[in-house]
Amino acid sequence: MTDPSFTPTVGLRHAVLWVSDPQASARFYGQALGLVIKNDLGDAIFLTSPASSTDHDLGLFRATAPQAPAPRQIGLYHLAWEVPTLADLEAAKERLSAMGALIGENNHGVSRSLYCHDPDGIEFEVMWEVPVELLEDHEPENVPLDFEADRARFGADTPGNGAR
Repeated sequence: MTDPSFTPTVGLRHAVLWVSDPQASARFYGQALGLVIKNDLGDAIFLTSPASSTDHDLGLFRATAPQAPAPRQIGLYHLAWEVPTLADLEAAKERLSAMGALIGENNHGVSRSLYCHDPDGIEFEVMWEVPVELLEDHEPENVPLDFEADRARFGADTPGNGAR
């Protein structure tokens, strides 16, 4: 339980990753997520979404030593990037699949998610969050995505919960 005198944070402001090649990773995240370079310092690149009000959403810093992430070990698991609509998630699936980055997908009930790897194998998620008012009791969880059923239920252009 949170101390009522404590003011909580308002959310995650940005993420920073150690990568083997910041330039290659910047190109990847530009193609995969539409991020644009805000500041390029060579060994450190800061990217932002054109729809973001933050100074930067993602920082990419050159790692000094290669290190393969071990699955299910302490450390970063993944970052989640939200898209505004279900149609945007479908487009992301096509784009990420064509890039060879897509590794999985899931209907979590409250959200629809794609799971991907960047050039260094860092996992990230692209998701659309179901608007709260459209959620139903006993929403199915951890089932395969069904874009056709979701389009019929929610509409392709309905803004997700976080895009409002």
